This record gives sequence, C-alpha cells and structure tokens, in this order.
Amino acid sequence: MTARLAVKVVPRSKRAAIDGLRDGRLIVRVTAPPVDGAANDAVIETLASALRLPRRALRIVSGETSRHKTIEITSIDAAEISARLGQRVS
Repeated sequence: MTARLAVKVVPRSKRAAIDGLRDGRLIVRVTAPPVDGAANDAVIETLASALRLPRRALRIVSGETSRHKTIEITSIDAAEISARLGQRVS
C-alpha cells in the first residue's frame, strides 16, 4: 500500500504541529528553518509521529525546495491516513 499526501510547510513556526487543511493541502508547521534540508527532515519527523509510523515509511517525492510538497507514505492507505490524522485536522 502506498498513498501520497499534499502538504504545505510552514517553517520557523513556534511549534511543530499538523494545522488542518487549506486549499487541499495539509498544513505542517515545523520549528526548523528551511536551510540544508532541516525543514524537510522536520516535516518527515512531524508526519511520522502524527501517523505513528517509522520515518522510513515517508519520503518527499516532489517539492524538496518548495513549501508545497508531496509526501509518499508506504504501508498505509489513504483511509487510514485520514483516520489517524482526523483528530488532529479540524
């Protein structure tokens, strides 16, 4: 099973959090700056924690240098992603 998730990253936030949906993208706030891949690592860490998955199950497939990214998630389907993030996304 593989699913893709469209996200918008907000770097240098006060706290790391999943902050709802906007324009069809999941808003992921991270404290890391967008320097040397730090924000990308923080996005993967934040999403892995929220989904209760190991970091290796997530990877950025597009948008490495953009705030708009597509994350590929293995070993879970879209319905399960929605269920796990449902309580965090309001």
